[in-house]
Amino acid sequence: MTENSSKQVLLPIWLALAIGTGIFIGAQFVNAPIVSKRAGGSSEKLREVLLSIENNYVDSVNADEIVDDGIKGMLEELDPHTSYIPRKEVNAVNAQLNGHYDGIGIEFDIISDSIVVVKPSPGGPSEKAGIQIGDRIIEVNGEQVAGIDISNKGVTDRLLGSRGSEVSLVLYRPIENKKIEVELQRGSIQSPTVDAYYMIDEKTGYIKLGRFGSDSYNEVANALQELKEQGMNQLVFDLQDNPGGYLGAAEKIADEFIQDGRIIVSQKGNNGKYDDEFRASGDGLFESQPVIVLVNEYSASASEIVAGAMQDNDRALIVGRRSFGKGLVQLPITLNDGSELRLTIARYYTPSGRCIQKSYKDGMVKYAHDINVRYDNGEFFHADSIQFADSLKYTTVGGRTVYGGGGIMPDYFVPLDTTQTTTYYNLLLSKHVLREFTISYVVEHKEELQKQTFDDFVSTFGWDAKMLGKLKQTGERLSVPFDQSEYERSDELIKTYSEAEIARLVWGGNAFYELINPETNEALESSLKLFDKARKLEGIK
Repeated sequence: MTENSSKQVLLPIWLALAIGTGIFIGAQFVNAPIVSKRAGGSSEKLREVLLSIENNYVDSVNADEIVDDGIKGMLEELDPHTSYIPRKEVNAVNAQLNGHYDGIGIEFDIISDSIVVVKPSPGGPSEKAGIQIGDRIIEVNGEQVAGIDISNKGVTDRLLGSRGSEVSLVLYRPIENKKIEVELQRGSIQSPTVDAYYMIDEKTGYIKLGRFGSDSYNEVANALQELKEQGMNQLVFDLQDNPGGYLGAAEKIADEFIQDGRIIVSQKGNNGKYDDEFRASGDGLFESQPVIVLVNEYSASASEIVAGAMQDNDRALIVGRRSFGKGLVQLPITLNDGSELRLTIARYYTPSGRCIQKSYKDGMVKYAHDINVRYDNGEFFHADSIQFADSLKYTTVGGRTVYGGGGIMPDYFVPLDTTQTTTYYNLLLSKHVLREFTISYVVEHKEELQKQTFDDFVSTFGWDAKMLGKLKQTGERLSVPFDQSEYERSDELIKTYSEAEIARLVWGGNAFYELINPETNEALESSLKLFDKARKLEGIK
């Protein structure tokens, strides 16, 4: 995790919030040029308007803000993924993909208008300075940051900074009821993109990739190698909720699964300048064993490139729900002032020739709410609610029928299971009740947990009346009153999530997913019954 609020388990009641900035990162095929050429008469007109405003407007104006807003207005006439990033936001945005960032190294959340340390990054400046889980940051460089309705961006603006720069914090530690002053230097913090990898059983490996960053290939390759050493001969590769990222990472990762010479992805632009094709080369780490790839409605861009390449080459079964549908390629262009334009320069195509970009002809609002429409139309629950035109029909190398337009349709559909989902459970997540509850548990049981192994914790952890009382108390304080009937419906989900989050805070991402997956990852549980079918695909030697 970076210095941003950590991702909660997303559920249908908040589908309207699903389209975050991550989905619009896009796949990037080429390095960015520096813009220097003048655009001619049109640019002169814009310059004249700006000068007229600056010299003659009745009130004082901020020219930089006017230019930024003007650029954004121009881009609204293009596609949904062409975007402009102001100079002050470039580093924070790119940190999501670079695999590292400069900061103090904490995962945080904002609870009750207070910045709560969820977990210091191992080996980072915060951990070295003695900052602990549950600490509240109340001042940064002498500025009060508690009780000011601070946003996530407000936190990162204050905590991120150049490596070696100094920052002064005042913390409040609730368990000791005292303030602590800390001086520390920002450092380079690693931000892994592989959220978890472990053996599900003696032969089945599992890898969860959260995004396609600059170091994702190495992370996935290392995970594959370690799992093979543990006996893995079949793999579940989980790309659910993965919004995409760098194409270079997607291409190299797919190459480890696909046989030499086969197409991974191609791209075509307006005038041939950006036309290209990428093929697998050499021997991969996992080319001959069965693979199942998991996708859902939040799997986008580079995730769809990998899933499409694996499906079209009959190299893997795709399991889950229809993916997002982003088939456009962005070129990052650094502007003279350090801001960045991410300009769509091509469409990408899967090996069978599919373009999976969904329509955006009806505007950005409808495009952004497409996932909500899918949910309302029942697509998350019934595969037959999805209709593809015959004109979008394509064939895999083994002769299977697949479709273009609007994402990657899985080979095996898995409906969303909402049987345990209630408004009460959703509120426990969105109002940070479970986050506060689990942090408090870890702080209060710190010595006990430090003496345990993960296996010890799993075998001894139990939900008792005291924990339920603490949950009720935390909920009341955060304006989520207890609901007995809905608690009874969601009790197993609440208990499992709490146990998994406690385990994550102590033992990391593997521990979280080992506990939460059997309860909430329906696609994973379904996939474990499909490896016989995966072995029969043409792409397996």
